Amino acid sequence: MELKDAILTRRSVRKFTDYTVTEAEIDELLDAARWSPSWANTQCWEFIIIQDRELIKEVTDTYSSTNPARKCSESASLLIAVCADTKKAGYKKSEPSTIYDSWFMFDLGIAVQNISLRAHDMGLGTVIVGSMDHRKCEEILNVKSPYSLVTVIPVGKPETAPSGPSRREISDIKHLNRF
Repeated sequence: MELKDAILTRRSVRKFTDYTVTEAEIDELLDAARWSPSWANTQCWEFIIIQDRELIKEVTDTYSSTNPARKCSESASLLIAVCADTKKAGYKKSEPSTIYDSWFMFDLGIAVQNISLRAHDMGLGTVIVGSMDHRKCEEILNVKSPYSLVTVIPVGKPETAPSGPSRREISDIKHLNRF
């Protein structure tokens, strides 16, 4: 698949088949993440692969009650819990190097996008989960400081190919020289 096609056709998937994602496929996804650029090459990410059905249910129970990803997470082949060392990206010699104290979110965003695009290229689907009780999920997964759980990504074979919503026009988002 060409990169432009992947960008234009990748969607959040919330319905999966009973396909089991293989260990080789998981490694492909993590390889895509590990090649992501990061602040000073700090590679602040860690990934927990969750395949145990009971643990998947426990993690899913930390999602907000209205989160549409609850159902698909329980039927996903696996979940990838994405964690960050919150004291690496954006720091130099343990001192902040930017006004943003959460630069790790930028680095993880790139890694998660790489995972999502690579999954799509492989015929797999993903959705990025954020509406959840992060602290409770950290407790369940034994994530401790300086690490924080940032997101959970259900992964599986899409039941259907969802169509995408409309997008703003370039002319609506493009500013020349100044905002």
